[in-house]
Amino acid sequence: MPALAAIPNLFSTIYNNELRNKKECLIIPASMLAQEILRVMQKGKYIGEFEYIDDGLRGKLRVQLLGRITKCGAITPRYPVRSAEYYMWERRFLPAVNVGMLIVSTSKGVMSHNDASREGLGGRLLGYVY
Repeated sequence: MPALAAIPNLFSTIYNNELRNKKECLIIPASMLAQEILRVMQKGKYIGEFEYIDDGLRGKLRVQLLGRITKCGAITPRYPVRSAEYYMWERRFLPAVNVGMLIVSTSKGVMSHNDASREGLGGRLLGYVY
């Protein structure tokens, strides 16, 4: 499974386990892009610690859930976005202004839309979480 195909799986696994009030979940398969997305979600305090588990195949990610996610999901297709357009996408995917975050792949790596707009970077939308 390519890394981009694993992103909707990552978000749906986290969301389904949050709905069932689980304390942790396993994301299979692991990828570097998935780890970067989890790092952004961790920085936003939506998830706790996560670790890579090498199983000899593609690997797994164990994620500690904090119960702070109301909704999360992948954005497909991965729309290109300019730094001045984040407000428009916030209105489309997030429930209110300054609630949640969009996760964006930029030329300087994966980051939240707030960090990307602060640095004046555009990129491609990967997902949202609130």
